[in-house]
Amino acid sequence: MTQTDRLLTRLDALVDRLEQLLPSGTATPDWSAHAFRWRTKAGGGWLQAVHTPHRLELADLLGLERQKEEIDRNTAQFIAGRGANNVLLWGSRGTGKSSLVKAVFNRYRDQGLRLIEVDKDDLIQLPDILDLIHDRPERFILFCDDLSFEANESSYKALKAALDGSIAATPDNVLIYATSNRRHLLPEFHSENREARIQDGELHHGESVEEKISLSDRFGLWVSFHPFNQTQYLGVVRHWLERLGAEPETPEHWEAIERSALQWALRRGSRSGRTAWQFAKDWAGRVN
Repeated sequence: MTQTDRLLTRLDALVDRLEQLLPSGTATPDWSAHAFRWRTKAGGGWLQAVHTPHRLELADLLGLERQKEEIDRNTAQFIAGRGANNVLLWGSRGTGKSSLVKAVFNRYRDQGLRLIEVDKDDLIQLPDILDLIHDRPERFILFCDDLSFEANESSYKALKAALDGSIAATPDNVLIYATSNRRHLLPEFHSENREARIQDGELHHGESVEEKISLSDRFGLWVSFHPFNQTQYLGVVRHWLERLGAEPETPEHWEAIERSALQWALRRGSRSGRTAWQFAKDWAGRVN
């Protein structure tokens, strides 16, 4: 092999490596899919089709009647082309926030609703996502799960602009649904209370608090989630045991399951729908 041949071989290898680093965003999205993930690489992004999304149904979410009604109503208005709001679902962990978004998507996906999951770190690319779907006939929910920001992060400003504040109007076929354990998405500190002041008999927050509230305030609909009580928790356990074919055969059998389910929740430190589902899976796996 001559020196020229060796040089060409090395150049070919270098080109192959560079191609792996280049963004894949030039590919046309598979619009036959109903759900997507926004993927990034080397500064670019693209929509990755998800052909087998989680098939949760609204009937599977017990103890969330108020929350289901609010989200379902808002989404139905959106599908019908009527007024609808961006939604912040906030509250305790494991209480069904993200599950409710998935279940509502499954209810309306055959009516043209599409779901795009966007990671918090990729929110800076929201303008690119909006440009990509602006002229599509479908209606899209941009889903940001477990969303929260630290005090020194600035990526939340891209979300603020997309919600309300950019010079460009948000497309009519897009809503943002976000879930978070924090009501205002940013950490709140006791020291910030010292910035509050009384003016004309009214309480006004300091600049730090106002900045944090200004983000969550851009969501037109806030839906809160709270821990289950014991009755609700056990009701969800029973529901999933029935769905998994492991329902109790006798009252005595159910009493034994109750004790085990409560012990399971005590060890986890949480009575929630997620905990109930995890216990039911474990119990069904042992008895089936």
